[in-house]
Amino acid sequence: MNIADEQIRRGRKYEQVLNGARIVFMRDGYEGASVDDIAREAGVSKATLYSYFPDKRLLFMEVAKTECQRQADEAVELIDLTLPPEQVLTAAARRITQFIMSDFGMRVFRICVAESDRFPELGHQFYHSGPLLVRQRLADYLREAVARGELVIDDIELAADQFAELCKADIHNRLIFGMADCCQPRDIERTIRGAVEMFMARYGAGRG
Repeated sequence: MNIADEQIRRGRKYEQVLNGARIVFMRDGYEGASVDDIAREAGVSKATLYSYFPDKRLLFMEVAKTECQRQADEAVELIDLTLPPEQVLTAAARRITQFIMSDFGMRVFRICVAESDRFPELGHQFYHSGPLLVRQRLADYLREAVARGELVIDDIELAADQFAELCKADIHNRLIFGMADCCQPRDIERTIRGAVEMFMARYGAGRG
C-alpha cells in the first residue's frame, strides 16, 4: 500500500463520495471541480468528504483508478482467455477502442494533460491505474498464447504496448482534436481489424 492509499479512509459513505466526485470531475474537469460541488453531488458534508479524502488530488486519482479497474475487470470477464489470439485480440481491441472513445476516457486524458504542469503526479498515477493495468492484463494473455505455441514473442511487454497503440490508430488523435468526422462504426472496425492483422503478421506462430 502506498502513501496515497494510507491517506484514504474506506467506510460506509466511501462509494457515495466516489460516485459524486466522478460526476463532478467528468462534468467540470479537475480544476473546475469544487469540493463544495462534490459534497453536494454526493449528498454528504464537506467534513465527511474530507474524512475520506484529505485532498482533491487523492479523490480524483481514486475515481480514475476505480473506473479503470472496473473496465479492466469487465474486459477479462467477457473474454475467454483460452480462445485463439485472433479472437481474444479482436475482443481486446474492441474494449480498448470503447474506452478511448468513452466520455470518461476522453475527459480523464484531457484532465491529466491540462493539470500536468501543476500536478505532474496525476499523469504518473493515472498511467499506473489505467494504461499500465491494460498492459499487464494483455501481457498475461500473450504469455499464455506463447506457451501454447500460438504466438512467438520475445518481449511480451513491448508487444502488449504495440498492440494497444495499434488500437488507437486514426482514432485517438481525431477524438482529442475534435474532428467532426470521428468516429463512424466502419472506422472503428477498420482500426480493430488492422490492429489484429498487423499484430498477427508480426507475432503469429505461422507467419512467413
